[in-house]
Amino acid sequence: MPARPPRLKLRREFKLVASRGLRAARPGVVVQVLKGTDGPLRVGFTATKKIGNAVIRNRTKRRLREAARLLLGQDAPAGFDLVMIGRDATAERDFRTLLGDLRGALRQGGVLPPKEQPTGVLPPKEQPTGVLPPKEQPIGVLPPKDPA
Repeated sequence: MPARPPRLKLRREFKLVASRGLRAARPGVVVQVLKGTDGPLRVGFTATKKIGNAVIRNRTKRRLREAARLLLGQDAPAGFDLVMIGRDATAERDFRTLLGDLRGALRQGGVLPPKEQPTGVLPPKEQPTGVLPPKEQPIGVLPPKDPA
């Protein structure tokens, strides 16, 4: 079971990340990232009154804590301070979708490595043929004739 990452708890730490850090927004979460700090990765969680009453805010933060634990628990890169801000959708969003939102925001902020792009040859039916599909033929240009 992955361990919890260390926490940001003081207001001045949250304000420092907000003022100097990068911001990555997704439908389920907003992540603020401050690079270049000394020490281990630290995470803070917040939810504004705008998203609901105390029950909803606490549920939102619990879900963000669990998502952070799963994504950052064991092999968290050092040198980052993160603030995760809950949104309206965080409390009710499907958890796998929330994990995807958080993973994308962490990649955008440079905390997680970018997604590996597939390399190699396209499957045979998708190989470029040099002829544009019928809809995309330039006006006045005829397609090449088959030599058969």
